[in-house]
Amino acid sequence: MAHDTPVLITGICGRLAREVARALHRIRPVVGVDCRPFPDRPKDIEHHEVDLRRKKLKDLFRTSGLGAVVHLGMLHDPGFSKLLEYVAQFRIPKLVVLSSANVYGPHPDNAQFLKEDSPLLGGREISDIRDLIEVDMLTQSFFWKEPHTETVLLRPAHILGRVKNAESNYLRLPTVPTVMGYDPMLQVVDELDVVQAVTRALEPGARGVFNIAGAPAAPLSRLLALLGRKHVAVPHTMARVIVDQLWRFRLTGFAGPELDHLRYVCMVDDRRARLKLKYAPEVSLEATLATLDADRWLPAA
Repeated sequence: MAHDTPVLITGICGRLAREVARALHRIRPVVGVDCRPFPDRPKDIEHHEVDLRRKKLKDLFRTSGLGAVVHLGMLHDPGFSKLLEYVAQFRIPKLVVLSSANVYGPHPDNAQFLKEDSPLLGGREISDIRDLIEVDMLTQSFFWKEPHTETVLLRPAHILGRVKNAESNYLRLPTVPTVMGYDPMLQVVDELDVVQAVTRALEPGARGVFNIAGAPAAPLSRLLALLGRKHVAVPHTMARVIVDQLWRFRLTGFAGPELDHLRYVCMVDDRRARLKLKYAPEVSLEATLATLDADRWLPAA
């Protein structure tokens, strides 16, 4: 794969995708697709407001001379199957798909560190995780069906930063609820280390499934202490009732079953990424937590 060939980034208007684009556009052409506008994009990034299911996407594959595709949509998109179809049809050399370590799911009988071949049990009660597992499984199937494409599937631990996911939003609360009697060990990874993993996955020869972890794991109580957040311990039964009601009325993006992340371990073994991708996290735990309230994205020159 030549480094001067364009890379297509899906969901480019998302916060993490912007950081990926910011890192890549200085070293190779970047083409972004998203249904949303991207008014503050760097001038040398080509952006198309297009649904993945539309014919215009196929036209982009036909005319752009793509060398790689990076899919950052994460949750299931009806257009993901189409995206895979076009990657195969136009024999794109590289495909990188971002999944999540949440596909493994938090369970009391989990190993301390889960490897890439661990069962994907995170979707038992959470529909969004079931959708994510579907993307994960489709990508793994594509890996075997289309060996001419170097397919890389990344499963990062809890991503923190300017991203507005459940983990970051939870830790941004002025008073953080915890589950009484539990202080789970947690892995977090800074969004910039995820960007690093994506760029390393784009290197020729990289293929397969990789767990991505950040700074050394720490108990939830230490994360809250470093953040200086107040916290209140709530019995699990009471917390589940409250969260379920908030979820029912769409007052929270945090589903009741996700409370298990505040009780049980779901940490990953990232030795394969360190060995095969030469990945190593560069952002400390303290710096990762500090980004939760920072406004780090600026349009690149």
